Parts: sequence; C-alpha cells; structure tokens
Amino acid sequence: MRRRFARRPRNSAIMPMLVVIVLVIVWLLATNGIEQSTSVSLSNVIDNVAVHVLDVGQADSILIQWPTNHAILIDGGNRDDGSFIAKYLEQVGVKQIDCLIATHPHEDHIGGLPYIIGQIPVKAVYMPKVTANTKIYENLLDTIKDKGLRINTAKAGVLLPLDGGISAAFLAPVGDKYEDLNQYSAVLKIQYGKMRFLFMGDAGLVSEQQMLKSGQDLTADVVKIGHHGSADATSEEFLDAVRPRAAVISVGRGNNYGHPDQSTLDKLAERNIAVYRTDKDGIITFMTDGKDIEVGTSRSGK
Repeated sequence: MRRRFARRPRNSAIMPMLVVIVLVIVWLLATNGIEQSTSVSLSNVIDNVAVHVLDVGQADSILIQWPTNHAILIDGGNRDDGSFIAKYLEQVGVKQIDCLIATHPHEDHIGGLPYIIGQIPVKAVYMPKVTANTKIYENLLDTIKDKGLRINTAKAGVLLPLDGGISAAFLAPVGDKYEDLNQYSAVLKIQYGKMRFLFMGDAGLVSEQQMLKSGQDLTADVVKIGHHGSADATSEEFLDAVRPRAAVISVGRGNNYGHPDQSTLDKLAERNIAVYRTDKDGIITFMTDGKDIEVGTSRSGK
C-alpha cells in the first residue's frame, strides 16, 4: 500500500515513480490525514520527482531525482554507508550526481561521501564555509581535489543551477560563525510545481531563529527534521512557519542519544503532521508530479 496527500484533488490517474526500483516496496497505512491509495507498478516516467530518505542508521543521506535523469545527493551517511548508498543510486538509475551537498563536516553526514565520489561522477559540490580537524573531512577534501572538482559555498541565498522544472535554494546558514558545528548546516529548499521540500541537515534552534528573522519563505509540504529529531532543534515557532503536512526523521534504531526526543514528536503530533522515521519505516520515498505527493516505505537498509 501507499499513502497520498495533496494540496488539491487529483484529476488524472496516479502517476508512477521516476525510476524502476528493484526493491519490493511495502506501502503502509495512512496516518494524520494522509490518504491510502491502491498500489501501482513502478516504471520509468518523465514527469515525477522522487525524494529518497535513505535508511543509514544514526546518520543522514537523501537522494533527490527528477526528470531526464538528474540527481542531488544530500550527505552520505557514515563511513561504512558509502557502498550501500552507491549501490542504491545505481539501482534507481543514477548515473551522475548534478549537485552533491555535504551539509556540515560531521562524520555521520560526510563519512560515505569519499567512496561515493569515487564511484559516481559528480558535477558540482556544495559545502558550508567551515572546516573540521578530522581524518574523514581531510579524506573528503582530498577526494574532491583528486576528481578535479571545486567546492561551492552553501549559504543562504545561493541557488542551485537546475533545470527540468525544479528549483532549489539554500536557506541557511544565514550567519558566518557559530559555536556549534551543527548550526553551519546547509539547509536546502526545493520546489517542483506546487510541492515543496525542506531539508534541515543538523540545523538547530540558533539556525532556525536566524532563518525566521531573515524573512525567507520557509513553508514546505515535507520537512526533513533537523538533527535527528533531537530537543535542540524544531522549535514550535519554526514548525508554525514551515507548516508541513509531513515530517521525516533520519534516525538509528536503538540509538544512544534518545533520538527522536519525545518533545519533538509531541510538537509534530499536536499539529497533526504525519511522521515518517527511518528507524521504523526504513527507506522513505516521496514522489510528486508537482500537484500532490505520494509516499512509500521499504524495509531495506540498516
């Protein structure tokens, strides 16, 4: 089964996914207002955008695909996730990454990127202007250099040069200096038709307040919750500005951090926001034709 939520009723037949997924997808029952619909066969089409939130445990990795075989990869999980992510990209037909985004230099976000860059051609790399004194960060810089790539700065106001009807802009970091490395997280908003997605990385309360004060349009239909659903992100004021219909949390099963925090889950529940979690749902795939969004889950991953 699968679930669907729409900004307006559909007038046409349900569109299939962007690519054939060789994994068997199990469509689950609806919650919080997301409609249940019948399953369909998956086939190649040219009119959909697919957002895959990969199950990489207590880490982050998100793939965005859109027509004519374009792709954005946000983060690459931990070191041992690189091969899994590269294989998944191959399975769903990704032959090139248009934009690779390392939200910030924590190992659970950049660990698998050196391997992935070594396996799949990358056109452009985006990272916030901050460094880390770690081996994995050095490995990432060396791999980027070896491939002849340059690093573009990810910061508020920067637009990604995309085509195919999809637009993408960084909303954060707004500032230049933070005490907490998480606050440097590159926050990306994409839009396709009327549907909008917001990807928060590990951005916390400080970054959220700066985005709110900046006057940027934060509204989104789906939000990837910041910092694995911890209590130091996802303020009520920020949620009320975003007004999402669905939220997804990238989090490891039985993690030692207590993520997601119950206070975060309570805020989402109070606003009737549908919640998807990689620790419970596995790989979570959102599909949109620009008019409404359908979501499916697969128990393949960590």
